[in-house]
Amino acid sequence: MSADSNNSPDLMAALSPVMVALMDELSDVMFCAKDAGGRYIAVNQVFVRRTNETSRRQVLGRRASDLFVPELAERYEAQDAEVLRTGRPLRNELELIRRVGGTPGWFLTAKLPLRDDGGRVAGLVSVSQDLRSGDADDATMDAMARLVAAVEERLETDPGGALTVAELAAMAGSTPAVLDRRVRKVFGLSPRQLVLRARVDRAAHLLTSTATPLAQVATAAGFYDQPSFTRTFARLTGETPSSFRRRSR
Repeated sequence: MSADSNNSPDLMAALSPVMVALMDELSDVMFCAKDAGGRYIAVNQVFVRRTNETSRRQVLGRRASDLFVPELAERYEAQDAEVLRTGRPLRNELELIRRVGGTPGWFLTAKLPLRDDGGRVAGLVSVSQDLRSGDADDATMDAMARLVAAVEERLETDPGGALTVAELAAMAGSTPAVLDRRVRKVFGLSPRQLVLRARVDRAAHLLTSTATPLAQVATAAGFYDQPSFTRTFARLTGETPSSFRRRSR
């Protein structure tokens, strides 16, 4: 269903006013709602701070392509199109998003379809959680520090080697079940997602700090080959490795 500015009130009516107000109380979650044309009809203050604008009024009614770099806007719009087309939610989408000012950060995104009174998909709502380490007890943080260091060392010495959950648990000095709880508490990720994040982080470092050819970057970060590296890197960051390298310079 196509949408224009005239049906924004109807879409806003489908959103709970209390829920929208609650989104402004969050300090590390970006929230927005869009109509089927990709225009923002509701955003929280965290969202506004992720753009180059200073107020909600400057954001509402605009599209991703008006507010974000092309590579990221294209990724957001492709995700939106899939949710609008299928009516199925998008959940646990790991993304490396470049914040305003150029600093990259990891986020976990979810998007749900927004339906009108007739049950038709007329828009969507989206939240992206900042995956900076949360509060945890000392034992958990120590275990996660050991795990991250061990994963980074493995990528250095054997980048292409598979890392099983059992091996990750041993690195952290815990059982697989405890590992899963601790990784999700601190990073908001599954253990396998954490390893993938480490591989992409390593690739991003090599892309920005060296002139290493892309094929060698793929190998050093533990990807099967350059095409699989390019696909995965683009899926998680919104841009190809070559584009990421050019923009970082």
